[in-house]
Amino acid sequence: MSARWRRWRDRVLLQEDLNFLLTNRVPRIALTRLMGWYSRIDSPRLTRVSVALWRLFTELDLSDAAPGPYRSLRDVFTRALRPGARPFDPDPDVLCSPCDAIVGANGSVQGTTAWQAKGFPYRLQDLMGESAAARFANGRFVTLRLTSAMYHRFHAPSDVRLRHVTYFSGDTWNVNPIALRRIERLFCRNERAVLLTELPDGTPMAIVAVAAILVASIRLHALDVTLHLRYRGPNEIPCDVALPRGAELGWFEHGSTLILFVPPTFALVEGIDTGTRVRAGQALWRRVPPTVAG
Repeated sequence: MSARWRRWRDRVLLQEDLNFLLTNRVPRIALTRLMGWYSRIDSPRLTRVSVALWRLFTELDLSDAAPGPYRSLRDVFTRALRPGARPFDPDPDVLCSPCDAIVGANGSVQGTTAWQAKGFPYRLQDLMGESAAARFANGRFVTLRLTSAMYHRFHAPSDVRLRHVTYFSGDTWNVNPIALRRIERLFCRNERAVLLTELPDGTPMAIVAVAAILVASIRLHALDVTLHLRYRGPNEIPCDVALPRGAELGWFEHGSTLILFVPPTFALVEGIDTGTRVRAGQALWRRVPPTVAG
C-alpha cells in the first residue's frame, strides 16, 4: 500500500461526519446479516481478494496468525494465533487483558453509572440487568475496543469460573470513538453478552461482549449455540464452567468491544489509559491493598 493512499484513506476516515454517515446512517442490521452470509462463503480465491481489499482500509497483520488455509473471510476474522504468541502474565494478583484492543473509557463506577465517553454516561442496569449491576456498584471498569484488523478471540483474564451468561439482542451501531461521542447509551442499545464470572477467591468480575455493525455473531465456547441477532432477549443462560488463565472464551466475527467490571480492590496497572494499545495476556489490572482500594 502506498504512502499516498494511506494518507488519503486516513484523511477521509478521520472526517467525523463522513465516518459517522458511512458506518451508522446505513441499514446496519441488514448489512450485518449480509456480512455474516458473505464471510461464510467457502472460496479460497474470493477470500484472498477480500483480504486484499480489506488491507486497503486497515493495517491487517497476519504475521502472528496460525497457518491457514483460510477458506472463507470468517476464517480470517476468527483466526487463531501461533502457539505462544500471547503469553499471559502469571501473577495471581494481576488480571490480564482478555484480548488485543485499544483502551477506551475507564475509571471508577459512580454508584451504578459508567461512561462510554466523556459526557456520555450509561447505567449498569441498562447494560447488564438489575441484579448483575448491583454486584459492581462503585467498582471499576475498562473499555477495550477491538478493531476489524485485530485478533478477534478473547480469553479468561485469570483463573475464573463462568457462572452465568445473559444475551441481549439489539442494534448494531458502530462502536468507534466517533459514534461513542454521538450516540447516548450506545453499549446498552447494541447486541451484547454479559458474562458473570468469579475469581478463585469468589471475587466477581463481569465481561460484557458488545457487538457492532458487521459483527455477524458472538461465539462463546462454554455454550452450545452461537449468539446472534435472531435470538431475542434477554436470554438467561446459567453456566458452571472453570477456565484457567488465558483459556479461550470465544470470539467476535469482526471488530467490537469488551467492557470489564471489577470491585474497587483492583486498579489499572501503570501505563494503561485511554488510547493505550494492549495485547491479550498483558497485565491490565492489579489487586491493591484494602487501604488503597478504599
